[in-house]
Amino acid sequence: MSEARLRSLMLSGITALKTGELNSARNYFERALYTARDHDLLADLWFYMSEIESDEAKKRNALDEALSYRMTHARARRSLAILNGTLKVGEIVDSNTIIAPTASERETNADRFECPSCAGIMSFSPDGETLICDFCTTKDKTESNHSENQEQDFFSTMATLRGHSKPISRKVFHCEGCSAEFILAPDAISESCAYCASPHIVNHGETRDLLNPDAIILHKFNQRHAAQLLIKWVKENNFTPQGRVLQPRGVYIPVWTFDIGGSISYSGERLTEEKNRDVYGFGLKAEKTYITERGNSTIFVDDLIIPAAKKHERFLHSLIKNYRLSETKAYDPRYLSNWAAETYEIELSTAALEARSRAYKNEKKKLKRSLYQLRNFRSSSANMAITSYKLLLLPVWMTTYPYEDKDYLVLINGQNGEIEGELPDALKPKKKKSSVLGWLDEVI
Repeated sequence: MSEARLRSLMLSGITALKTGELNSARNYFERALYTARDHDLLADLWFYMSEIESDEAKKRNALDEALSYRMTHARARRSLAILNGTLKVGEIVDSNTIIAPTASERETNADRFECPSCAGIMSFSPDGETLICDFCTTKDKTESNHSENQEQDFFSTMATLRGHSKPISRKVFHCEGCSAEFILAPDAISESCAYCASPHIVNHGETRDLLNPDAIILHKFNQRHAAQLLIKWVKENNFTPQGRVLQPRGVYIPVWTFDIGGSISYSGERLTEEKNRDVYGFGLKAEKTYITERGNSTIFVDDLIIPAAKKHERFLHSLIKNYRLSETKAYDPRYLSNWAAETYEIELSTAALEARSRAYKNEKKKLKRSLYQLRNFRSSSANMAITSYKLLLLPVWMTTYPYEDKDYLVLINGQNGEIEGELPDALKPKKKKSSVLGWLDEVI
């Protein structure tokens, strides 16, 4: 049966479905399914079959069939999410008609952790397990309600306000010196910027709607150890900062991580025969025969990281490659006690586009290299899709050092101590090492 005829049957079935003639709709879809071979058409047909079914098991089976032919089928994934209870029909929104929440609709969420002995403020220690009182040093072992971090279903999220707005109202500290922004600790009345160390008085009236993080990698060492790593890095690079250097400041930076699946379809022309033939006595001429080749290459990318803040982005791209994402924990607000956490600037929807584009570019390059024999190579990302995501907080120690009337940034991975440092262009390696002790303010 021709494709045009098959699509005609499907359209007739859709019309019958919309008018409530379910038996007629089923007949049309089953006739088309019997001879259809195109995977996109089969995915659509099975989706519409699921719309007919009232039995949950049969509906789920039809949706699974649709996704087996095209895992990026958005309507099938959405219906399956509703069936699984991860998406509620009432939450689905039209992204073109979203209205920003009013001030009266916002509710600030804040947690303050008090010492059971003296009611003082308790701060989270770098071991990731203990809250310590700032006054009487009482220790309290903590247990997160969630032992594992859970990735969020991307299709379900983008169907709701969570994918297009920032629904949790948080107090935000904005640095007037360098424009960085951080989530405030509860009841804080003053704050110093983790980037430039400039002090500020907190304006409690300033709130912003933010998504809660899904996961976090905890700081593994304290400021003293970060300072030692900084000294070692300066020694290795054979220079002395030309002025006062502040102690490294601990902060959590936000990143989005995405899982991407599906396939890349491609086409090209492959040489099948090459022979020489005589052209009317003028000599031999090479004659080549090509056939068109088409195919699909399966793709799966796990935890592709996109920075969620723009400040120092070019340095973060190098730093974030070295984190062990297997050590992430489910987010608990207690983890931010005594630690600054930068707010994200890049929305989920924007970051998702960047992740998909980057994944396609990388996979296309590898695919083209493996199919180098094809000429006029073409590919399509239509069947690629983001399947899940999470907002992750990464631990970083940072400081700057002065050199030739300019400040240079140094970032330290708070998980494993690896350093991504900015070096002046004019700085040349020296044969004789400089004395570096004494340049770090209040060091060890």
